[in-house]
Amino acid sequence: MQGLVVGDLRIEAREDETSASVQLVWKGKSNNRHPGEALAPYFREVLAAAGTRRIPIELHFEKLEHFNSSTITSIIQLIQDSRARSIKLILVYDQALKWQKLSFDALRVFARDDLLELRSA
Repeated sequence: MQGLVVGDLRIEAREDETSASVQLVWKGKSNNRHPGEALAPYFREVLAAAGTRRIPIELHFEKLEHFNSSTITSIIQLIQDSRARSIKLILVYDQALKWQKLSFDALRVFARDDLLELRSA
């Protein structure tokens, strides 16, 4: 699986044999005004790979410095798309960072079944 670089954002993709999952590690800043233009096609590829192998996707935000509201919109779309395909999505964040705690606490409204897990690192 390939990673993605969009402006100041870098997503490193790796497969974790231990947890049998695809891990996307977010680094830098997601400050693009229209991140969905790059993220949506990338997420489609990741969902297709995870769906074929029937493994969950973990998004790691612990090393991310910032993301804007447009990025949240892309993440919400990923949550909806993964749920539609019955693919488990795990969002891992740093609760010690106030902006991450607030952002991911707000996303808990989508955690209504076992297909979405929000986990503090």
